[in-house]
Amino acid sequence: MAAAKKLDLALQGGGAHGAYTWGVIDRLLEDDRIEIEGISGTSAGAMNGVVMADALTRGGKQAARQSLRDFWKAVSRAGMASPIRRSPMDVLTGNWSLEHSPGYIAMDLMTRLVSPYQLNPLNLNPLRDIVAAHIDFERVRQCDQLKLFVAATNVRTGKQRVFRREEMSVDAVMASACLPFMFQAVEIDGEAYWDGGYMGNPALFPLMEECSARDILLVQINPIRRDELPTSASAIMNRLNEITFNAALIKEVRMIALLKRTLEEQGIENCYQQSLFHRISGDQALDSLSVSSKLNSEWPFLCHLFDQGREAADNWITANFDAIGQRSTLDIDAVYLHE
Repeated sequence: MAAAKKLDLALQGGGAHGAYTWGVIDRLLEDDRIEIEGISGTSAGAMNGVVMADALTRGGKQAARQSLRDFWKAVSRAGMASPIRRSPMDVLTGNWSLEHSPGYIAMDLMTRLVSPYQLNPLNLNPLRDIVAAHIDFERVRQCDQLKLFVAATNVRTGKQRVFRREEMSVDAVMASACLPFMFQAVEIDGEAYWDGGYMGNPALFPLMEECSARDILLVQINPIRRDELPTSASAIMNRLNEITFNAALIKEVRMIALLKRTLEEQGIENCYQQSLFHRISGDQALDSLSVSSKLNSEWPFLCHLFDQGREAADNWITANFDAIGQRSTLDIDAVYLHE
């Protein structure tokens, strides 16, 4: 039997939309021809990564698939007690977004007027409890089957911080997912951190510099392009959110593309010049969903996203498996560099 092809994963954050990434990972883990060597993740992408690292240490790929399902199921159960739920009309019409939810409207208004230090002085976060209950971070730190990188944004310096697997903790993961309008900054070693999406969604350079795999598969769940001009307040906020959480990625990809061309012209080979890029985009599956749906943790919705992610990964494997290790299947110029 031929050796498995090595692949690194770059996983964007996006709240509940991370269930789409769960579906992608599940399909990749199902294929014994593929070995995931490293994961760089932000927010929900980071959570998928640490759940996988914990489970690989315990029982391999099948354990990882089951643990990811268990984690997202726990997220859904916790959301059942939340007032941020779809309105009866949205349930009836099959609309997964939350713009008509009284709970969401009240929360959205409050976060614009009151800081989390005033609104939630005890800094309660049910998601933190779920992460702490479902992930043994000692096992994560000991996992030698997966390299793991989690990005957060230093509040005081505005710089990116990447936590490696060996220093992984519940604080590092929650820092990567800390939306500043909803949660207090996460303090680690005297430094305050917010969501990693502002400075790296996700960070690509650790995969190129610290992993042996040439191939990086980007799972992108924040749409880059929308043809329709947003005109409503919610649509404008939704588009601004997407642009913000893609900005760091686009800048890093542009830098890598420029560096690759320069190195090729000079005949220099290194990890940057040799890197191959691939992408699974959630554009089609997530295009109709607003930013509010990132807070929708209903199990049918998460399963819907999971199925969409699995299907996308299956299609990608069918079309591009032979390219792994041979050539890029992502046209960087077309997707990230030109309008």
